[in-house]
Amino acid sequence: MLMINLTLKHLRYFDALARYGHFGHAADACSISQPALSMQIKDLEQTLGAGLFERGAGRVRLTHLGEEFAPRVRDILRSVEELGDLARASRRSFVGRLRIGVIPTVAPYLLPQVIATLTRAHPGLDIHIRETVTPTLIRELQEGRLDIALVALPVSEPTLCEVTLFDEAFVLVRPGSDAGAPVPDRDALREMRLLLLEEGHCFRDQALSFCNATAALPREMLDASSLSTLVQMVGAGIGVTLIPEMAVSVETRSAAVSIARFETPQPTRRIGMVWRKSSPLDGQFQAIADVVRTATATE
Repeated sequence: MLMINLTLKHLRYFDALARYGHFGHAADACSISQPALSMQIKDLEQTLGAGLFERGAGRVRLTHLGEEFAPRVRDILRSVEELGDLARASRRSFVGRLRIGVIPTVAPYLLPQVIATLTRAHPGLDIHIRETVTPTLIRELQEGRLDIALVALPVSEPTLCEVTLFDEAFVLVRPGSDAGAPVPDRDALREMRLLLLEEGHCFRDQALSFCNATAALPREMLDASSLSTLVQMVGAGIGVTLIPEMAVSVETRSAAVSIARFETPQPTRRIGMVWRKSSPLDGQFQAIADVVRTATATE
């Protein structure tokens, strides 16, 4: 029987190179030198007796074997992570690394209070934050690269637990000269120059849904990567936008804009916490959700 001597180090380095497609970036992610990473990948390929990567100018790509190898490696690494989580779950206090993913329309406004509250409740936690859009957070959760994520619900992924934290309304941001003007309904808003976040942000989809509009409508729009940019553009008189209630105090304090709240039915979103159903830390994550819910209730 042929025995192949693979190590976890081999698998972690392979996974990093498969994800980044670049030796330098993968080496940085693994906190090793590029030559050391290259040697480990070469050793892995020699151990397997087959190539896993095609080397090109500056970048690499997976071979056919590498494509088949990658999801199995991620499953193994995720299982190893869960073995460690199983040991952590047996302890009375929740300690160690906690990798939290957060969507950009939540991170700047809630993280300071959430992290402070978590640190007080669980002083042994080593918190790592990852801010990016929902599809990326869900993928990284499923791959075991994140422990929990704060996102807009529902995500409707059968492999993930979802816990509601709170609901919040959207507000209309208009130029300061519009203060006191009648608040448009959703039909009127659909005809206005509505500024939106770029594709990939769930908040963009929620805003379009409220207006009963689609991104394909022939309407002048500015796609921005942040709520800050949208609000500043409104202050410059370019159009109007929607932002979540939690962002109002931060984003409007230095912009020449006015805030208006919609009549019923108000546009809203539901913010929640998600994690893998397979995680042994389910009980701890439920407790974390309670702490986060308490933190957000005091905002």
